[in-house]
Amino acid sequence: MNITCLDSSTLTRGDIDFAPLEALGNFSHFDRTAPSQVIERSHDAEVILTNKVVLDAGIIQSLPNLKLILVCATGVNVVDLDAATAREIPVCNVAGYSTPSVAQHTAALLLSLVTKVHRLASEHEEWPRSPIFTRLTHSITELAGKSCGIVGLGEIGSAFAGIAEALKMKVQVLAREGSSNAHRPDLPRVSPEEFFASSDVVSLHCPLTSENEHLIDRTTLSSMKPGSILLNVSRGPLVNEVDLAEALRSGHLSGAGLDVLSTEPPSPDHPLFAPDLADRNLIMTPHTAWLSLESRRRLLSGVVDNLKNWIAGTPSNRVA
Repeated sequence: MNITCLDSSTLTRGDIDFAPLEALGNFSHFDRTAPSQVIERSHDAEVILTNKVVLDAGIIQSLPNLKLILVCATGVNVVDLDAATAREIPVCNVAGYSTPSVAQHTAALLLSLVTKVHRLASEHEEWPRSPIFTRLTHSITELAGKSCGIVGLGEIGSAFAGIAEALKMKVQVLAREGSSNAHRPDLPRVSPEEFFASSDVVSLHCPLTSENEHLIDRTTLSSMKPGSILLNVSRGPLVNEVDLAEALRSGHLSGAGLDVLSTEPPSPDHPLFAPDLADRNLIMTPHTAWLSLESRRRLLSGVVDNLKNWIAGTPSNRVA
């Protein structure tokens, strides 16, 4: 069985062992694959692994030997599911592997924003110049007693809710039509109007859909509590980034922590890279919340399990 991974550089920095995949077939992998290279590199593959390389309808139809697509992530928007279904090619993903890592990263962003650790640490040369033992340059905020609003109470949202509660925050959840109360039914679900107006922190943990793209825009930002904080470790297009830049610039938000942007990698002239936002308490990390070594090992284990189960005739985590 020929198994091809199209973008192994998204999974390893030399610290992940692909032996479990090598034991299941003729395994080959490429650090990165350009769109023009996908068909050539995958022509003989029966199983394709992809994280971010797009497998559109044209590519899927052009691969005569393809029998299984394994997505090395939870989101499957890189695969044309209709085209895969038409050819009866199962598509399997991996969920839950990054929960501790992403929840931890969300907390790190929040704590940095309210303690100004990131700014104080970058200004270490100012401490010797201080006339007193400390520096009162940046305001620092206690989270205890503040309201933490969570959008999307799946595994990651629930994990972060627990961290917020440990910090003595009051957690509430955005009520959405059709959303499940399976996780933490004890937490209050509040209307959008109340949610945005009363949350000191709004943290996004929901998948991207056509309905919630730009959920955070000029309208919702203006309805957010003055001085509140926005966190997004979910999907970049949930936020209208031009509108967010203006909310930070105006001082309506006291800060924002982002691990995702609408285009990745972003262009150098991205609106949130504007020089005048440098002192607006904005922290951006390059989509790194998920990539702890433990998380990546769980991801590979999930991919291997999906492949083994498909070989056994019982595909797991099948999304198409």
